[in-house]
Amino acid sequence: MNELWPAIESVLVKYSLITAFALVGLIVWLSYAISERVTRGRMHGSAIAILIGLVLAYIGGASTGGTQGVADFKCLAGIGLMGGAMLRDFAIVATAFGVRLDEFRKTGLSGIISLLVGVLTAFLIGAVVAYAFGYRDAVSMTTIGGGAATYIVGPVTGTALGASSEVIALSVATGLVKSMLVMILTPFVAKWIGLDNPRSALIFGGLLGTTSGVAGGLAATDEKLVPYGAMTATFYTGLGCLAGPSVVYMAIRAVVEM
Repeated sequence: MNELWPAIESVLVKYSLITAFALVGLIVWLSYAISERVTRGRMHGSAIAILIGLVLAYIGGASTGGTQGVADFKCLAGIGLMGGAMLRDFAIVATAFGVRLDEFRKTGLSGIISLLVGVLTAFLIGAVVAYAFGYRDAVSMTTIGGGAATYIVGPVTGTALGASSEVIALSVATGLVKSMLVMILTPFVAKWIGLDNPRSALIFGGLLGTTSGVAGGLAATDEKLVPYGAMTATFYTGLGCLAGPSVVYMAIRAVVEM
């Protein structure tokens, strides 16, 4: 086995991106199996996959003394590329191309209001928490506020504003926690908030915005509601990416510099 491993490792390193896709695919398959057989669908597979990813990232970084998690292992270096800015931005563009404005107009005034309230409230809460923890500059506050919107809006905003890698990482972590909470808690609170029809799903997606969290939570609640919530959640992400580095940043900077 000691003689075989170097040969296997050389192949994994040479085809690092393929290795990364294979590892992520395995984790996703395992996560959905756990969701179906252990939680009976009450905890969505995406939430379990994110949790496993965070645990592995911590173990990887801690065991190697590195800063990239599992990507610090040579044979898993492709994880750094797969989870990097290139594929992230590709996913954002692909999501945006899947949205039709005429479909969003059908949501009516309630959908538009929920979208604006959801995005602005997320930025506000995130910025206030960032300020409370010592991040007093407008760039950091806006970036972490973007993370409170979604784990996509945070890094996009931070990259546009020139935020530090530490702050961008915090924004991603914030968004991931939010996504997991939405996935896990949605089935339990659905009856209390009347989340049982397309209209409420549209408003729900507009208020919370995290597409993966909303889609996972609605899938565990009622699969028929997923397209409605995911549609406004997608617009939420697009609006956050546009407003974060511009209007929201200028507003936060004006308040901080008063």
